[in-house]
Amino acid sequence: MSAQTPQPDSSRRRFLSRQLKWLLAGTIAVLATPLLRFAGFTVKPKPRHVIVNKPLLPGSVHTDHDFLLIAGETGVLAVSRRCTHLGCRVNFRLELGIIECPCHQSRFSPAGIRQAGPARKDLPTYPVRLLKDDQGKVTGYEVTL
Repeated sequence: MSAQTPQPDSSRRRFLSRQLKWLLAGTIAVLATPLLRFAGFTVKPKPRHVIVNKPLLPGSVHTDHDFLLIAGETGVLAVSRRCTHLGCRVNFRLELGIIECPCHQSRFSPAGIRQAGPARKDLPTYPVRLLKDDQGKVTGYEVTL
């Protein structure tokens, strides 16, 4: 009669076996997460749209928190304000006509192309869409970050 009743040892073994499997799965997940991030498996954030509600004259600059909107003779360009060296916020030096990093003096052209300094990469640029009224006059810009 004792063969029909489950023994306490077998249920304990089953419980410990399940716990060990869960512990192993958790350990693999914890160790795999940094490896996947290192390999470049990241979810890109949704694009953010910033509206600038004023037209710019050629040669003028609009400074936003994340980008510089620079109006040239040929059009408008949005350049990132994050330096490619260590991530400091760059500024446009109107008197010199360049973009400069205040931390380590990396210098970039108004198009974001690296000219000097410890930075090795150009500044990223963002797409800009012109906002026009019914007559076709430019009323502002939409920058996609």
